[in-house]
Amino acid sequence: MEITAARFCNAPSSGAYSLEATSKNIKNSGISISPRISSAEPTSATDEEVIAAARLANCEEFAAKLPDGYHSMIGENGCELSGGERQRISIARAFLKNSPIILLDEATASLDVENETLIQAALSRLIKDKTVLVIAHRMRTVSGADKVVVLSDGSVAEQGTPEKLMNTGRIYPHMVKLQMISRDWGI
Repeated sequence: MEITAARFCNAPSSGAYSLEATSKNIKNSGISISPRISSAEPTSATDEEVIAAARLANCEEFAAKLPDGYHSMIGENGCELSGGERQRISIARAFLKNSPIILLDEATASLDVENETLIQAALSRLIKDKTVLVIAHRMRTVSGADKVVVLSDGSVAEQGTPEKLMNTGRIYPHMVKLQMISRDWGI
């Protein structure tokens, strides 16, 4: 079984399971967008497959603005790209890999609203008909989950559907309330 992570750094491999990690942290210097995306596939992906995955991940708009499109050099550690653009490349790699299990580790954290919206749309396509594990501090990220597990001090504090936790939980509804207050804050 392989797990593809849309964002998960320093992924370990152990036992009967292997963890295939795609990271928004682009390690290679001197590489363009297309080979970076195709590196998710164990065999050589065609240009058409890479571009199809990139379109699904909403990479087309920013790639079209680059001098050589998908063949543009993206700099050491992807320094020519924004964090959201690097994240979308990682999502394109996950589309190409097409693993049945997706791990999203704070997939929309630290993004501006435009990139967050584009990434959420891409993730909605990516996770369709897949098993998804989501690590998130934003409660709206998990509001549509089948099951939420709330951790506190390294242990499971409560678990259930978001609806059940809103009615019977302690930590989950408190976090939702705090985030709603901070969302409505203004000067």
